[in-house]
Amino acid sequence: MTTTTTTTPLRRPRLALPPGACDTHMHFYDSAYPASDRAWLFPPDFTVAQYRKVQARTGLQRLVLVQPVTYGFDNRCILDKAAEFGDAARAVVTVPVSTSDAELAALWRRGARGLRFHQMRGGMMDWAELPVMAERIRGSGWHVQLQLDGLELPRYESLIASLPCTVVIDHIGRYSEPVPVAHAAFQALLRLAARENIYVKLSGAYHISRTGGPAYADVAPLARALVAQSSERLLWASDWPHPTETAETMPDEADLLDLLLDWAPERQAQCAILSDNPARLYGFGG
Repeated sequence: MTTTTTTTPLRRPRLALPPGACDTHMHFYDSAYPASDRAWLFPPDFTVAQYRKVQARTGLQRLVLVQPVTYGFDNRCILDKAAEFGDAARAVVTVPVSTSDAELAALWRRGARGLRFHQMRGGMMDWAELPVMAERIRGSGWHVQLQLDGLELPRYESLIASLPCTVVIDHIGRYSEPVPVAHAAFQALLRLAARENIYVKLSGAYHISRTGGPAYADVAPLARALVAQSSERLLWASDWPHPTETAETMPDEADLLDLLLDWAPERQAQCAILSDNPARLYGFGG
């Protein structure tokens, strides 16, 4: 006797996505590309075909491929995958400070718009290099994308505030533990998010939460506080394919989108976060 196992189909989001809705932080993994000698995370392959299914189910039309720490300075994987999406894709790359202006220009032509500073395990860049690269891209369409343990924000707030370029801060600050809105480390993020050159991604709640999904109730007050301050420089992202998560904690992208029904209930804010802000930051067309 043969037994078949059925699975519940993943659902569509309840949130109606605006035209041009963008996933501003996701990754591809492909074992055809060599891992960095600093890599500690070695996910299985996650493909363009798999992500296109996420797009078809959710209605997401644009994407920003972020260089995983797995590949260090070798950006070929995400740039090759970005090419498969054409003008619907942009990339955030990791490059050494020795990268020439000509090399940056070549990366720009391939869709790169951000320089990643992952100041956590497996990262390639030093804090001292951040202002150096920020000065190099001053006045350009480039930005720096910063990920750190948000509990360190009081230490680095003045440095980040002094950067002469556009800055994107990942994952609601990516605090290593939940913090209340009144916490000094979150107040530092709020002050930074009030600056005209700084964006914050409403993403990666599972990196912070202890209560878990789909509501991430201990992270929701932080997201709501950012939205209440201003939705003009907030971004949404899935962080697909969630390689740090287990089968028990793996989120559904529809649930992650529906968090905006709670965090940003006004339609104008939803459109800004999902479409208008990423179009402005990454230079997507109409």
